[in-house]
Amino acid sequence: MFIQTQTTPNPNSLKFVPGIQILDHIGTYDFSSLESARISPLARQLFRIEGVTRVFLAPDFISVTKDDNEQPWNTMKPDIFACIMDFFSSNQPVLLDEATLASTSSINDDDDETTIMIKELLDTRIRPTVMEDGGDIRFVSFEDGIVKLALQGSCSGCPSSSVTLKNGIENMMQFYIPEVLSVEAVDDEIAELQNKVFNEFDETLNDK
Repeated sequence: MFIQTQTTPNPNSLKFVPGIQILDHIGTYDFSSLESARISPLARQLFRIEGVTRVFLAPDFISVTKDDNEQPWNTMKPDIFACIMDFFSSNQPVLLDEATLASTSSINDDDDETTIMIKELLDTRIRPTVMEDGGDIRFVSFEDGIVKLALQGSCSGCPSSSVTLKNGIENMMQFYIPEVLSVEAVDDEIAELQNKVFNEFDETLNDK
């Protein structure tokens, strides 16, 4: 296995591209702690590496974020390379249950026309560009003209994320969707959703 690395706008996050399919669907998974990674054996292994603070899984790449005060990338990368190669050699599943998290930008029956347009713009124009930089953006809500988004992967904690949010995403949304007054980044809503899903998964395992 030949693993390529790509830098991201976040100096504390690197994109690892192993050249194989990681997820069997188009969704993404963002793990901000070892506890939240309990449904992903791969993410758990990566969190065992000293300094790793976040693991993001996409269909064809993995983004790893490190603590700003920890060792530099040139000392961490060999351990991350070895971890990824050993994991895929073991034939373990990347996720224990791939159905536990649905894409939050999927269209719901009760979505109004503006919300549908926002989600479609996210999926077709914005998320593909963000994923090239090792991250993702999830729709959280639209209310009173304010779009709330959750930044994931290398986008979370990135010094330039606020500029991207306002100068890039907000301007694009306001151009195509006049009802959008502003765009805000939030973290708590997506974390709460993940914790709820993970707890339900644990309960399912305990019931078996």
